[in-house]
Amino acid sequence: MQLEIARKQSNQESEQRAEEAAGVVVSIEPWEQHPKLPAGGEETGAAAAAAALVPPLNFAEVHDGIFRSGLPVADNFAFLLSLKIRSIVYLCPEPYPEENTRFLEHNGIKLHQFGIDGSKELLVNIPEEKIREALKVILDIRNRPVLIHCKRGKHRTGCVVGCLRKLQKWCLTSVFDEYQHFAAAKARSTDQRFMELFDTSSLMHLTASQC
Repeated sequence: MQLEIARKQSNQESEQRAEEAAGVVVSIEPWEQHPKLPAGGEETGAAAAAAALVPPLNFAEVHDGIFRSGLPVADNFAFLLSLKIRSIVYLCPEPYPEENTRFLEHNGIKLHQFGIDGSKELLVNIPEEKIREALKVILDIRNRPVLIHCKRGKHRTGCVVGCLRKLQKWCLTSVFDEYQHFAAAKARSTDQRFMELFDTSSLMHLTASQC
């Protein structure tokens, strides 16, 4: 058996030397038959797609399926679609922009509007009942993923999120820290006073399994 194997190996070596002497080129499989490496264009396309996902002003995740931001613009629509947003809680009294309305209608996103005056004297002008109704929409898991927003995502949105935090049993110090993070230099003591005085008792029954 060993003699047979040695004979075959010797024959193969002889054939190879003969081919080399005759100038025969050993064939190479075409590149297409090998596993393809990612093309540079494909990587560039993936990077461009990721770069196209632009979040709205002051965007952040509040809780699982609950987000906050300023008013989205057209550049943010692809990002919202990536979140699979189901509902919008809009806190301004002005009509929703036409372009945004078309986007919502085209993608089956429901708009819940609770018009709250953006005056600096929020403690005087804010309708507390609208805050409660907005929170009911937010707490209903059937409306999630939901985006809460006003114009800049600072004061009205900050107050709604602050009241939600109270429902989540956050201490006031943490509630105010989060509010100030988004409001920054434009933080209002009247907003914080409103959140401090907001009575959550009528909504506590909604939070046990919702948030």
